Amino acid sequence: MDTNLHYPPDADLRKLLRFEPRSGAIWLGERRMLLLHTAALSALRQDLITSVGSTHTRRLLTRMGYASGRHDAEFANKTRGDRSPEEMFMVGPQLHMLEGAARVTPLHLKMDIAAGHYEGEFRWDDSWEAHAHRLAYGVVEEPACWILLGYASGYTSAFMGKLILFKEVKCGACGHDHCHIVGKPIDEWPDGDAYLPYFEDDSLLDKMDALSRQVEALKTRLEPSTSGGMLIGNSPAFQHAYDLMLRAASTQVTVLLTGETGVGKERFARALHAHSNHATGPFVAVNCAALPAELIEAELFGVEKGAFTGAHAARAGRFERADGGTLFLDEVGDLPMAAQAKLLRVLQESEIERVGAERARKVNVRVITATNVNLEEAVAQGRFRRDLLYRLNVYPVCIPPLRERVADIEPLANHLLARFTALHNKRLNGLGDRALQALMHHDWPGNVRELENLVERGVILAAQGTTVELEHLFPNLPATRQDGVDDHGRLAHIVPANSTALCERIVDSGVPIGQLEAQVLAMAVERCGGNLSGASRLLGLTRPQLAYRLKRQESGEVSE
Repeated sequence: MDTNLHYPPDADLRKLLRFEPRSGAIWLGERRMLLLHTAALSALRQDLITSVGSTHTRRLLTRMGYASGRHDAEFANKTRGDRSPEEMFMVGPQLHMLEGAARVTPLHLKMDIAAGHYEGEFRWDDSWEAHAHRLAYGVVEEPACWILLGYASGYTSAFMGKLILFKEVKCGACGHDHCHIVGKPIDEWPDGDAYLPYFEDDSLLDKMDALSRQVEALKTRLEPSTSGGMLIGNSPAFQHAYDLMLRAASTQVTVLLTGETGVGKERFARALHAHSNHATGPFVAVNCAALPAELIEAELFGVEKGAFTGAHAARAGRFERADGGTLFLDEVGDLPMAAQAKLLRVLQESEIERVGAERARKVNVRVITATNVNLEEAVAQGRFRRDLLYRLNVYPVCIPPLRERVADIEPLANHLLARFTALHNKRLNGLGDRALQALMHHDWPGNVRELENLVERGVILAAQGTTVELEHLFPNLPATRQDGVDDHGRLAHIVPANSTALCERIVDSGVPIGQLEAQVLAMAVERCGGNLSGASRLLGLTRPQLAYRLKRQESGEVSE
């Protein structure tokens, strides 16, 4: 054994393993883990060997271990990025032990990442896989630690940036009292080519995967008529809205799209246009809320030369630009009353009248409107014409908020990930397990638009070749209570390393706790730009809890 080989303390790794009984999850860093009986895995090995034979079973299990090792390799740089390469590398063997695979003893290690040189020998004691195979089949002639070998090869290959093949020269399944493995680059093994089917050529597959994602992103942009743009979802609520849209597409009925901000009303409108008889015509979108009241009529219906000061030339409005196609009026509830009257005439007579014109012009336009406000209430308040509401509300389609279509979040997020990795020229390994869980449990006040923004931020923040993790999507998410493993192997509550020092500074400062609470609350609200929902998430409170504390502060009901 090399005299300088030793394991660094593993407290940093044990903190990665966290138990959350309330959520029913176990985490190793950002990866979700499972506790499984070795007897269950042994039964799986036996069933596979019986069903497909030893050769195919070995290939499947080696690939399984290889994938596990590559995932664990991501933690090396995160956990010990400031250590020597050898100490960083020891994350793998230590995690292998922490995960219960075997007791790993390093015997020989020489590595030069820049030069691509690697030599490694390790001893495994109490390998669960060797024990399971020997228990099922007795002493065998061929080594049987297929998952463990795959893990060692996957971890080392990811760490070195080239394929490293490990072989067993001793195995407990063959009657030895321990297992002994040797690893080096696959091209340095005389029979290395025979082992290639057990592994993947990551560099080639990554390039193919990146190209595939770019193609899919381009297809989304270039073929809206067949793909429906970003209309992705299989949840019943979404499918109901989608089915209503398709039924209306081939007709001339005026469709009113309703739903919360960010649910994708314009995308539904574009999909409706793409499936309609007007698909070859233009699609013109207008945000009525973004236009100044005094310019809305001119923008929608056009203006004649000299109609008002500054009208030096005649100009077509949005209706004329959309002739033969579709006009999408978003936030139609914000139209002024005068524009509402003109819109009603267009819908009834299919003709428009430019500002300052003396004659009407016929237009052939499919009108789709959208709003996120209750138009019935707007009518009752005198802000919207009742006759126009009746004309618009012939065929309403309510688009469900994202929180009511949870099953669609993951496919939507993966689609957005492919789109933004292509846009920002990034190569990423997808969304982490913990990041996906956070997306599934978020309340989505901003709906699909918020999801789009979060995924793009995650793509930008994640390093090339890594995974989009929780902190990339929600950088201000407060920590929750977590249970981990102490140095005796017992579950224990994880306390952040700096929390005790922080508490000591607070006590030593002499600042009254009420004053400190007021300052913390004010800082959180200010940092979130006055958004109480964001401030509550930052502080680990619910929004009502934060509102109650702020109210107590305003009324002076705090302890001195």
